[in-house]
Amino acid sequence: MIVLAQVAALVAGGVHLLAFVWESVLFLRPGIHRDLFRVPTQNVPAVRMWAFNVGFYNLFLGSGAIAGVVLWWAGHDTPGRTLVIYTCTFMFLAGIVLFVSDRMAMSRTRGSGVVGAVSQSTPPLVALAALLVA
Repeated sequence: MIVLAQVAALVAGGVHLLAFVWESVLFLRPGIHRDLFRVPTQNVPAVRMWAFNVGFYNLFLGSGAIAGVVLWWAGHDTPGRTLVIYTCTFMFLAGIVLFVSDRMAMSRTRGSGVVGAVSQSTPPLVALAALLVA
């Protein structure tokens, strides 16, 4: 179960690093802001700074999960495991918030945040569940 938790934490970290790239590096591309995030091109200037900032949150969370696994593999069990638990809990809860906020906005949007919420919260939930069973 420990290996499952570590792999799930690495996947969760990878998802958040990908989100960083989309939000902070590639957001100005229409295929990203319009198609992925459902932000019309005319609204990009209004949300650009938000997306850039949120991207860095994702970078730090993803890096934290990956660093925790690396520490764990390097024999620093307690700090590595603690970092994995903290970052995975943070990611899972943020995914729940994204899901709830998307459900509340459903009358105005097409619900694109549901996929993001599931993608964001499932791998860390698997990691946390595997750690509880281990």
